[in-house]
Amino acid sequence: MSERDTLDPHAAEYQDWLRALKRRVRQVQLKAAVAVNRELLSFYWALGTDIVERQENAAWGTGFLQQLSKDLMAEFPGVKGFSLRNIKYIRQWFLFYSSAAPNGQQPVAQFETSPIAQITQIPWGHNLAIISKCKCIDEALYYVRNTIAHGWSRSVLTHQIESGLWQREGKAITNFTEALPAPQSDLAIQTLKDPYVFDFLTLTKDHNERELEAGLIEHITHFLLELGAGFAYIGRQVSLQVGARDFFLDLLFYHTRLHAYVVVELKTVDFEPEHAGKLNFYLKAVDAQLRREGDSPSIGILLCKSRDKTVVEYALSDIHKPIGVSEYQLTRSLPEDLKSSLPSIEELEAELEKDEDSA
Repeated sequence: MSERDTLDPHAAEYQDWLRALKRRVRQVQLKAAVAVNRELLSFYWALGTDIVERQENAAWGTGFLQQLSKDLMAEFPGVKGFSLRNIKYIRQWFLFYSSAAPNGQQPVAQFETSPIAQITQIPWGHNLAIISKCKCIDEALYYVRNTIAHGWSRSVLTHQIESGLWQREGKAITNFTEALPAPQSDLAIQTLKDPYVFDFLTLTKDHNERELEAGLIEHITHFLLELGAGFAYIGRQVSLQVGARDFFLDLLFYHTRLHAYVVVELKTVDFEPEHAGKLNFYLKAVDAQLRREGDSPSIGILLCKSRDKTVVEYALSDIHKPIGVSEYQLTRSLPEDLKSSLPSIEELEAELEKDEDSA
């Protein structure tokens, strides 16, 4: 081989090609993993259908699931999915969703064309976390869709369920419908929640606004997770000069989906009408000094210790800048109607044991 034919592994052309090749390999691996997961969960659905039908219609006596697990594990010893515990989860998973599927218990081919087929697009462990903690199918599918959209890990998914995200999203009091055009106002409303839960902070009851602000920035990753997808942090105590005076924004973000600056003001006291007036002033300044071509109108979020709904609605009624008002909490002690009534996975397993004993 001549010197001319010798490959230089550091050559730019080779490195560019190698990087592109690595990306293609990873894409193929990801597609393969997704396809395998979808096939596995489609099989689980068909298995759940068969189990429920046979328990209802065939007189096979008690111990059916235990015998099924034993026989399948003997034939497929390397497959963990045929343990008695997992077969019980498959049955519970099918029963949880079957009422929403077309024709109830159905062939898997029909299932794959139904709306709940999205459940095969997330891992089995995610599915178990959802059915163990969600009250109803609408709530469960909300978390399924968001897991797909945002790529949540199981720990992030569990956190979102336990913090009651489904019940809190879109619940802030806002004037967005009046202050923003329809497509953006709908998205902006869903972007906010009420209350915000800052259970990652360790603050005393008597904390002040600076301590709250510092704590949120110190735990910026947790804070961004609670704010939701699309928020990009810009800074704290951002200075804006109006006339001869300097004004300071508590927290400034940019929302990548709304294409808008978001000013977050923190109040460790009850909401007062003047809070909305001050935030309206800040939004006017941000729009005048920071907003550029292509940016949507800036949005304000006021987080306070508590608020009277009627007072907030009165305060926002004549304000033309888009503002949302929410409470914040330092613990997960949500109201009773926001708590899930379904048991943990461990409790679910105990219940399934009872079901098997009576099968």
